[in-house]
Amino acid sequence: MSEQWLMVGKIVNTHGIRGELKIYPNTDFPEVRFAVGNKLQMINEETGASQQVEVQTSRLQKNMYVIRFKGFGNINEVEKYKGWVLKVSKNDTVDLEEDEYYFHEIIGCEVITDEGQSLGVITEILTPGANDVWVVKPAKGKDILIPYIHDVVLDINVEDKKITIHVMEGLLE
Repeated sequence: MSEQWLMVGKIVNTHGIRGELKIYPNTDFPEVRFAVGNKLQMINEETGASQQVEVQTSRLQKNMYVIRFKGFGNINEVEKYKGWVLKVSKNDTVDLEEDEYYFHEIIGCEVITDEGQSLGVITEILTPGANDVWVVKPAKGKDILIPYIHDVVLDINVEDKKITIHVMEGLLE
């Protein structure tokens, strides 16, 4: 059985001339994933080429991480990695608290109201601030935004890919 991988970021550009890369994080735990000493798999999704890398330096800069991997010291060595993705083995997942879930567990779930009406499927998770917002794609019509708060989200069943919500006044308008 082949190992399963989870995407944690995408290399969007180089930064400066010393071999640093700008990484767009795509993970619930960027501070864990991009910590110094952490190992990641760098993968070119078009060719399937991959290489294990180790984080040497890492800092957050305007929603992006600027990272230098061990063994890379100048822009010419990292230029070719633009567009590659960073992944970790599914075995390396961070342990979650009881009411916490990974993005990949929530995306694809069907959202059902406590009255039994299906609203659609979660296609994306936005992280604007105080709480996450789930983007639900209905069978027809505009996307529905569901705040991930206890007053709204009643039950999450990641095994059955079903989430039950309570529709508060004004939520679906």
